[in-house]
This record gives sequence, C-alpha cells and structure tokens, in this order.
Amino acid sequence: MFNLGHSMRAWALTGLLFTPFLNASPWEQKSAPSQHAPDAIGSYANGCLTGAASLPLDGQGYQVLRSQRERYYGHPDAVSFVERLANLAQQQLATHILIGDMSLPQGGRFSSGHSSHQTGLDIDIWLKLADDKLSAQQLSQPEPLSMVNLQQYRLLKSNWDHRHFELVKMAAQDQQVARIFVHPVIKEKLCATEGQGDRQWLRKVRPWWGHHYHMHVRLKCPQGSSSCQPQAAPPAGDGCGAELASWKPQPKPAAPKAATSKPKKKKPKALPSQCVKLLEIKDS
Repeated sequence: MFNLGHSMRAWALTGLLFTPFLNASPWEQKSAPSQHAPDAIGSYANGCLTGAASLPLDGQGYQVLRSQRERYYGHPDAVSFVERLANLAQQQLATHILIGDMSLPQGGRFSSGHSSHQTGLDIDIWLKLADDKLSAQQLSQPEPLSMVNLQQYRLLKSNWDHRHFELVKMAAQDQQVARIFVHPVIKEKLCATEGQGDRQWLRKVRPWWGHHYHMHVRLKCPQGSSSCQPQAAPPAGDGCGAELASWKPQPKPAAPKAATSKPKKKKPKALPSQCVKLLEIKDS
C-alpha cells in the first residue's frame, strides 16, 4: 500500500486544485506514472493513482482514440480488463473496440470532461464498432456514433447492432466490473433483448445521461488498494422496471417563481492527503 503520510501544505494545495481550470490541470502536467506500487487512492471522482500502467495504443482487438490527450493510463487491473474484453470482441464479435478516456498518468481530475476517471478504474468504450481498424486521422479526430435519437427518446435502430448487446453483456459479466453507465434508452433495449434469461448482469448496467455513444465501465476497487473508496452497490434487481421508467422525460411543469436567494455553493471535497503529496513530487 502506498502511504505518503500527512503534509503541512495539504490544505493550500487542495484549495489550488479546485480553482477554475484555465489551462491544464495540475494532474495533466504529470507526464509519467509515479514510481510506486499500483494503488487507486480515494474515490472515483476525488482521488489519484500511483504505479499506473499505460494501455498500448494499438493492441489486439482494440484501438485507442485521441491518444494525443494522454488519457490512456489506468490501474493495471483496468489495462488487463481492456485487453481481456478486446480479445473477446475480436474472437466472438469479429470487431475491434474503440477505447476513449481512461485516466491520466497519475490519475486526478481532467481540465475538461469527466469529474470521475480519477483513480484509474474508469474506462470509456465507444459503441462505434471498428470492423476495419481506423486510420491515424480517424483515431486522432474520431466521429462518435450515437445509438439514441435524443429528441425523441428512442433507439436509433439503424445504428444498433446485436453485437452492442453482446459487448455490454460481456463487459458486465466480468467479475472486476462494478458498474456500466449507458443512456436510459440503451438500458431499455438491453432489458428487452435479454428476455427471461440470466438477468443478473443487468443490475450492473446503470442509466445515465450523456452515454448515448459510449459505455462507461467502472471497475471495483483492486485488492491491496486500501485507500480506494468503493461506490455503494447498485440496488437489488435488474433495474428494468419502475426505476428505468422514471428516467423517461416528462412534460415540463409551469416555470417556478424566480428564487429570491442564490443557492449555496457546495464546498469542494478535500483531496486525499496521499494525492496532495503526490502533486508535490516533481517529475524527474
């Protein structure tokens, strides 16, 4: 276990981390993984990563998108998961999967995009399947393929392939996976397709806005990462009933009266002391 101890400058650095990002975040200035044992520290949305592994940019059954952003690092468990799922996709679905954002070399917050992906345990996998590998230009500036008509809240059947069902199911059945986030319409399709078979894997698949062109895979805290904060387990059941129906947009009510006072801003969470100390270590 990686233990960096208490730092007298923790509060000052923590305040700095939560100022508005004008350019790169402090974590994006870290160019390489730390020289420590692998350790996912803190929570998915407030943490960091030591001893990260980098996902090879062009491996068997997958390709990495927008590698220029250097978000292809993760806990070794995350790299192993991607390689494992990619092999299954190539062998059973005859396609390549496209890997979007994972984490930065030492985890932490991005200057744009996600608030999670901070501990090396989150992986975005695009639902655009690459039966033929993409060119360097296509990888650098990829075009997403949405599975959902967002205005009409329905599946785009012309873009949906039975292999999407199989890919999400294969990922959810992996023992290291804690959750998979997809758009509610995609979850609805998965529920309908599974029928009366083994529906236990559907519990891990959680509806969440924005995930209409990719699935966000979240892994469990690794063994040995005692500072990793797990997320509470999903509710019991397959999540295909009233819970899923509650996501469907409802007619907008009449506009409420203007608030007389501004809502209080939430106080940012303090970064784990191990992460604060990690930021203080200069790259060699």
